[in-house]
Amino acid sequence: MTENIWAYPEAAAYRPGSNLVGYKVEATDGSIGKVDKQSEEVGSSFIVVDTGVWIFGKHVLLPAGIITRIDPQEKKIFVARTKAEIKDSPEFDVDKHVGDPTYHEQVGGYYGTPRTL
Repeated sequence: MTENIWAYPEAAAYRPGSNLVGYKVEATDGSIGKVDKQSEEVGSSFIVVDTGVWIFGKHVLLPAGIITRIDPQEKKIFVARTKAEIKDSPEFDVDKHVGDPTYHEQVGGYYGTPRTL
């Protein structure tokens, strides 16, 4: 059975109701920004990351399934993708990220199946 790219993996230790806004996000090869928005909607969970100056203030939508670990003490989220993979992801669309299944298919297809490190 394939894991859902839009669900928080059990290994990430996400606790429903947790507020991740403001957490730093770490790719496999370094920091990529901070969480600007999150969703824990069943079947459509994600975080939106403000990359700041790293890629000129771009926001990226990351499916919850790529999160490998959440560290509440350090306020950090670790994801199973490189900075380059995230930089090259489909552009975040503020008008489509909620309620547009085509957009979610595009983003989900880009990130593919969740993987661990």
